[in-house]
Parts: sequence; structure tokens; C-alpha cells
Amino acid sequence: MASPSAATRQSLLKAATTLFAEHGYDGASVRAIVARARANQAAINYHFGGKEGLYLEVLKAAFEAFTRGDREAGRLEELSPEEALRRFIRAQLRPLLSRDELSRYLQIFTWESVRPSKVLRQFMVDKAAPFMSSAIALVRRFLPPASSDHEAMCAAIWLLGQCSVFVRNRAHFTQAPFELKIDEAFVDWLTDLLTGLALRGLRREA
Repeated sequence: MASPSAATRQSLLKAATTLFAEHGYDGASVRAIVARARANQAAINYHFGGKEGLYLEVLKAAFEAFTRGDREAGRLEELSPEEALRRFIRAQLRPLLSRDELSRYLQIFTWESVRPSKVLRQFMVDKAAPFMSSAIALVRRFLPPASSDHEAMCAAIWLLGQCSVFVRNRAHFTQAPFELKIDEAFVDWLTDLLTGLALRGLRREA
């Protein structure tokens, strides 16, 4: 059984995740968070050092949730280039099948795309580098040997973008005029489609 202090911490994280998803970092007030968590402002300062620290913990949880699929995909360098690419893409599309917590995390990142916070900018500097290095190493297996670091970086960003457009816009794509039925079969089909397109795009003449 969790201690009262640990339970308060979890209540604050849960309340903050919901409110940051609904209103963004700037729109979610400390007063609203503590009211929802049935805590007090001193608890936020005690556990997280303030609103920024609380938001940072939510971002860490979101990043862990979204990159869990990459860890579950295994060591990509030990797979054939084609299988590594497919597993990487499937991992990026995994949030399409998720609900609840992942959906709220996705809403938070959607807010950040409109009104970026300084907390996220610093977080990405610290946390995104290893993830991007993995994506760059993957696309390098397909690019011509003479490709520059700049070209490999842009190719990795492009690959991630092909997946994230579906994840970010999941709710819209299930409605008219798209009316996509997003289930396990669709995600497997989309994985195959994007893998094929990526292979043709990355495998070009030097």
C-alpha cells in the first residue's frame, strides 16, 4: 500500500496530466491541479519544486510511454535493415492503438506544437538525443555511404514525420472525410505501407 506522501504525488501527476492535456502548460493553473488532486500547493513544491518540475515529470512519463515501443522492438542493429526499419515504424505507430494515458500525453505534445514551453525545449535537449541517434543510425543503413550527417538527420526526421502525422491526427482521421478504422489490422497494414515507401525513398542512387 502506497504511503500518503506517495499517494499524493501520484494524485498530483494524474491531475496534472489531465489538465495539461486539456489546457496546455500555460492554461493549467496550479490552483486547478491541486483542486483536482485534492492536495495543496505546498505538496507541488514539496514533491516537484513547483509547476515546472511537475510538468517535467509529466513529460518524462510521456516520453517513456512513447518510446516503450522502441525498447520493445529490440536491438535494431542486430536485425536485417529491412526488419529493423519495419520494427522501428511499427513502434512509432503503436500509440494509434492506445487510449487514456497515451492519448492525454499526445494532447500535451499537440499543445506544445502550438505553444512550445521552455520546459519541453530543455527536456528535448536532454532526452531526445539518444532517440534521434537511433533513428539516424537506422536510416544510415539505407543511405549512400557518402551521405552527410546533415542528410542522415533530415532523413531520420522525415521518417519520424511519416509516422507522427497519423498519431497526432488520429482523432481527425477516424472522422469524415477520412473515416479510417484504426485497429490492429490497420496499424499492421500502415506499417507495411510506410515501410515500403521508406525503403523506396531511402534506397536511391548515390
